[in-house]
Amino acid sequence: MVRRWKDLHDEVKEQDTLLGELTKAHAPDLIEAFGIGVDTAAEVLVTVGEIPERIGSQAAFANLAGVCPVPASSGKTSRHRLNRGGHRQLNSALYRVVNVCMRFHQPTIDYVARRTAEGKRKQEIIRCLKRYLAGRSTSTSRSSNHPQKRLANYRSVNAVAEALNGV
Repeated sequence: MVRRWKDLHDEVKEQDTLLGELTKAHAPDLIEAFGIGVDTAAEVLVTVGEIPERIGSQAAFANLAGVCPVPASSGKTSRHRLNRGGHRQLNSALYRVVNVCMRFHQPTIDYVARRTAEGKRKQEIIRCLKRYLAGRSTSTSRSSNHPQKRLANYRSVNAVAEALNGV
């Protein structure tokens, strides 16, 4: 059983290395951004590759990711809430990046402190940060030179890595 675990562990490491190489080749600017790792960048690339015709603008990408603001106003209050729809894996990846930035990225820490002082709740701040990150991610992934048609065949991050074994 230990040998089987070691073989699987080595295979996972090899797949992670191959996924890193492919992602760095297709979106080096995205990986260089603070808090975005290979897995998150690959998730963005896979999402863009799955449905390239739905992503005509940053707002469309934000809607696809489930990070666009949804009006939740009533009476005299004007506010927005988190969108519960969208691509759940991409939304989760953006949430992880926002959490990393909120803990370790000084400009984001300052932004959170400023918005908290303005009376915003943590959920609202996270929504704003995810929306900003989605806009930045889509512009970076579109400006990079990755072929969307090739990525359109992949339905998950694991499929991208698995395809590299056949290349």
